[in-house]
Amino acid sequence: MAGYDRGPAPIVALIDAGRFREAADAIDAALKQPALSGEARAALEFQRERMRRIRLDFPLSEADARSKLAELVPDLRDEDFAAWKRANVLEHLDIDGQSRYFTRAVSNLFLLDPAADARRRPQRTPNSGPMESANAYHDEALREARATGKSSVAPRRVRVTQSIVVDADAVPSGETVRAWIPYPRLRPGQQEDLVLLRSAPAAHRVAPESTLQRTVYLEQVAKAGQPTTFSIDYELTVYGQVHRLDPEKVQALGERPELAPYLGERAPHIVYTQALRRYSRDVVGDETNPARIAQKLFTAVDRIPWAGAREYSTLSNISDYALHAGHADCGQQTLLLMALLRLNGIPARWQSGMVYSDGAYDNLHDWGWLYLAPYGWVPMDVTTGRFAGAKDPGVEWFYFGGLDAYRIAFNDDYGTELVPAKRHFRSETVDSQRGEVEWAGGNLYFDQWDYRFNAQVLPLSGDKP
Repeated sequence: MAGYDRGPAPIVALIDAGRFREAADAIDAALKQPALSGEARAALEFQRERMRRIRLDFPLSEADARSKLAELVPDLRDEDFAAWKRANVLEHLDIDGQSRYFTRAVSNLFLLDPAADARRRPQRTPNSGPMESANAYHDEALREARATGKSSVAPRRVRVTQSIVVDADAVPSGETVRAWIPYPRLRPGQQEDLVLLRSAPAAHRVAPESTLQRTVYLEQVAKAGQPTTFSIDYELTVYGQVHRLDPEKVQALGERPELAPYLGERAPHIVYTQALRRYSRDVVGDETNPARIAQKLFTAVDRIPWAGAREYSTLSNISDYALHAGHADCGQQTLLLMALLRLNGIPARWQSGMVYSDGAYDNLHDWGWLYLAPYGWVPMDVTTGRFAGAKDPGVEWFYFGGLDAYRIAFNDDYGTELVPAKRHFRSETVDSQRGEVEWAGGNLYFDQWDYRFNAQVLPLSGDKP
């Protein structure tokens, strides 16, 4: 099923333009072609599914959006709404001539427009993660790295329970439900000492270590009127990363054929559009040092405001979306930065999973790695970004060459096959953090099930040998 999400370019363009009726007619006509390959048929059918998912992401009429906004901005005026719509800080799509608003358009408005946020009643309570501002952990990791010269530092041992709960009667009683729960990859110096403690049901299949989007696969028979629940429990040790980069020591890449997979375009989400090239020229200027180029690009992408994201499977080119939407979430920013780095001859790759805390906070999160000779692969988290104003440069640029230990990586690539492979479309065609579910009758999308993640930090049994 790999590549089914790309689809014929003219139909993809019609959907992106909101011309759904025309796209549906074009899909119907294309499916009638004789000798259509299975891959081509799947690509067409997915474009029909993409339209359905876009409608789920944009459920609000203009009247709905105005009503929701008026509840929070009592003095809302028509000209306010029109201005926010025009600037697309109130995200919407025109679908077959009718404006439809993103399900998180109203909450995102207050993240994107400070003046709107100041008028909100009641005032919004920030819900940022503990690692999104400089804290004692960053000091601990830097202190250890400077004292020892090590790049893997300040570890945390964590016990995790991750679950998938399928809605009652989402699958007919007696049918087998198939579930994939994300599972960590072992990464020496980053993630070690992984132990799977239990699964429910007990029978399971762990994807090989080589699987770039690793999961635990489970099956269970659906029962009438009851949710179908899958879960796994595991422990692992995660190390923080501190790579103390000196741009003056960075060398040209030279001939490195093993790095070829991490350079160049990778459609549909890393494409060197003219807009991307212009943006890169504006940011990079005449800089030639790879480390300084990377830092300039990191800073530029970090300036893009964060906001709640559309489902990735609905976007035809994520890096281009991040460049033009006026906001982006972590995966969108990461893919944009990867595209810019590769365009400038700097290898870049994906990593993603979950972030957790000493308390109750957890969240999906994406970040990446870039290659700088002679340092090799070093991490980057452009969404957490630069801690501007920090007196210590190591703290200021912690996430350019470093990571905290409060994150678990499930994936070392995006858009790759699961093991065992899915028979039907994936709910998430790019990332793999919540999981996947299907049955003989088709895929179960995110509106038919939920995921749960619980992490508990444990005492360390001893120092790393």
